[in-house]
Amino acid sequence: MADLAAKIDQAAGRVPADLVLRGGQVFDLVTGALIPGDVAICGDTIVGIGAGYEGARVVDVSGMTLVPGFIDTHLHVESSLVTPFEFDRCVGPRGVTTAICDPHEIANVIGVPGIEYFLEASARTLMDIRVQLSSCVPSTDMETAGAAIGADELAALKDHPRSCGLAEFMNYPGVIYKDPGVMAKLEAFEGRHIDGHAPLLGGRDLNAYVSAGIRTEHEATSAEEAREKLQKGLRVLIREGSVSKDMLALQPLLTDITAPYMCLCTDDRNPLDIAEHGHLDFMIRSLIALGCSPLAVYRAASLSAAEAFGLKDRGQIAPGKRADIVVLPDLADCRAERVFCGGVEMTDAAFAARDLIDPIGRHSVKAPTVQASDFRSIGNRDTRDVIGILPGKIITEHLHEEIAVVDGDQRPDVTRDLIKIAVIERHGKNGNIATGFVKGFGLQRGAIASTVCHDHHNIAVVGADYEDMALAANRLGEIEGGFVVVEGGKVLAELALPVAGLMSLNPFEQVEADLRVLRDAALGLGVVLEEPFLQLAFLALPVIPALKITDRGLVDVTKFEIIP
Repeated sequence: MADLAAKIDQAAGRVPADLVLRGGQVFDLVTGALIPGDVAICGDTIVGIGAGYEGARVVDVSGMTLVPGFIDTHLHVESSLVTPFEFDRCVGPRGVTTAICDPHEIANVIGVPGIEYFLEASARTLMDIRVQLSSCVPSTDMETAGAAIGADELAALKDHPRSCGLAEFMNYPGVIYKDPGVMAKLEAFEGRHIDGHAPLLGGRDLNAYVSAGIRTEHEATSAEEAREKLQKGLRVLIREGSVSKDMLALQPLLTDITAPYMCLCTDDRNPLDIAEHGHLDFMIRSLIALGCSPLAVYRAASLSAAEAFGLKDRGQIAPGKRADIVVLPDLADCRAERVFCGGVEMTDAAFAARDLIDPIGRHSVKAPTVQASDFRSIGNRDTRDVIGILPGKIITEHLHEEIAVVDGDQRPDVTRDLIKIAVIERHGKNGNIATGFVKGFGLQRGAIASTVCHDHHNIAVVGADYEDMALAANRLGEIEGGFVVVEGGKVLAELALPVAGLMSLNPFEQVEADLRVLRDAALGLGVVLEEPFLQLAFLALPVIPALKITDRGLVDVTKFEIIP
């Protein structure tokens, strides 16, 4: 970090700047102007634009447009299936220079040490990762997580320099009805940033939720819902993840007028999706192609995001701001030519120079060995509650289907796209196994299993064959968690995620390659979903309407209760 005198001298041109980006134009996100001239950088800070400068190092960016680094306002690094260091290397070169992360995936498995791992790792990445403290571990009392984190433990971390508030408050009924544990957390962070999570909430209940100090919301899935949330003071984060795809629905609401109060986020996006489509860069070019103005889109991607989270040192290429800069050949196409983060260019050499730390959370899968018979559905009623998948969304339908009872069991019926789903407790707490039915996978044979199972991260398995379901679930214990595809008693494909059953130890390129093999194997079983593994993971999240399943049974999220 440069000292004050050096910044002033370099800004005034009395001495050469540490770094000069020469020959491009700056896209100003306040006035919308394109400003020609050099950009002078002293240490990690921009000290000059719109003029000529000399520099100790000069980078030619002739013909390029310079925009502020992109800020992902809500994500879970664990859902990228790689460590924070590989996530840094994966999305940084695409222009993401700041990420607001919530490590509640690893926190639900190993507790506070998972958050502390992210706090320590975030200080060593090129990208500036800011850590929100996970508010809902577990997300509800209707599941078995690996840990529980209370208000006192969160409060002990709130002044950490890498922390930026309380992460998404998913237990919105707990807020509205003043659950004592919820109130303790809200009171501990009163006056600080508290992230929201309130799907389909409106009216007086939304008023109550926002009155609790909630400031942002990424769960709006329609323009109407997002508009009400904007009108009630929330910053709306447009989300486009690997499963949750809300960009098309919210795009009409993003204008030059609303952009100061709207941001972009990915929430959950894996390396295969990033490789094939992109990250925030994909959202930016897509929104512009859909008709949003470049000014509105780039504001949402950086300046508005910085303002929403109180990061006053970034979001604009201007003197005194952090030198987070993306160099683009074309504004509309948004494909980064070079990326600077805190004045450091994101290159292979810069990534290699980072001081890494060892991952934690090994050997976290402590599930019981299961048999085919464990997946039988005990009961004598033909009518069953069925989870109905809505492609591109994590909300589900609550369906009712007639399924004949044969020999005391209701079996999968692939002709009607009704397959078995089970959640197996894997933290060594109670060995719970719950079963149900799901519609929408298209799976015709075999089984798919995962330890990425939001947010408790137990084992989730779907299948058309009980023997294959058992093999898939048991295999996850052998590889320390991950994804498995099985057919006919054979493992067709797998991806080991030994870091808390959530993250790989391999480079993101290898994870991407493994995901391609897994996807092809799933498609070979008849699966029709673009991202079946994360879709499976969200079927176990009991804070997203309408019907979900945990290790304790089917959850009617509308009533916020387990179905008897």
